[in-house]
Amino acid sequence: MPSNWSATVLTLFPEMFPGPLGVSLLGKALTNDLWSLDVRDIRDHGLGKHRTVDDTPAGGGPGMVMRADVAAAAIDAVERAGRPLIYLSPRGAPLTQARVGALAAGPGAILLCGRFEGLDQRVIEARAIEEISLGDFVLAGGEIAAMALIEAAVRLIPGVLGDQASTHEESFGQGLLEYPHFTRPQDFEGQSIPDVLTSGNHKEISNWRQAQAEALTEARRPDLWTLYEKSKR
Repeated sequence: MPSNWSATVLTLFPEMFPGPLGVSLLGKALTNDLWSLDVRDIRDHGLGKHRTVDDTPAGGGPGMVMRADVAAAAIDAVERAGRPLIYLSPRGAPLTQARVGALAAGPGAILLCGRFEGLDQRVIEARAIEEISLGDFVLAGGEIAAMALIEAAVRLIPGVLGDQASTHEESFGQGLLEYPHFTRPQDFEGQSIPDVLTSGNHKEISNWRQAQAEALTEARRPDLWTLYEKSKR
């Protein structure tokens, strides 16, 4: 049965889509109607013969700011259908696997891709826009971030991946980073696959993977490790 999960992207560069969303398993799922993608050009709501979408920042400063009236018109032209309205912004709340899972379990998302110096604060408040960040860095625009968020959510939709159980074991699925993986050849440049993984003892393999995941998380992500330790109390 086709999924009702639908992504609408508001962007000044619609030609960037579907891009990587149209290939591999996500592209196949898109073709098979497991999810849908609707891309809207914000400039369709621009002002004047040049379809202007931005203006100089109030109070002065470098760059330009996307106008509130233009952004609002683009937003209001989309049917919400219970979907959250998200603005990809470096000042937003960090995107987590938990938030991705909640999005994947819902009807979809409407994603506003910013450009310039940002978006007029008044429309963010007037339309109750949720701000989400991919991390502590800045991109030229929100399109790549929107693609990343969509991919993260779509791959959790039943039927998109071949083995849905794999999403439970991967990084962040249980609050830990994922354990190391190995495959053929048995020996590679003097290094062998750990014996436990070829032992056939599934209990020992499971215990080894859990220990590896915990060790990696403690070493690389002490923030996650602290939360994981608290969750076990």
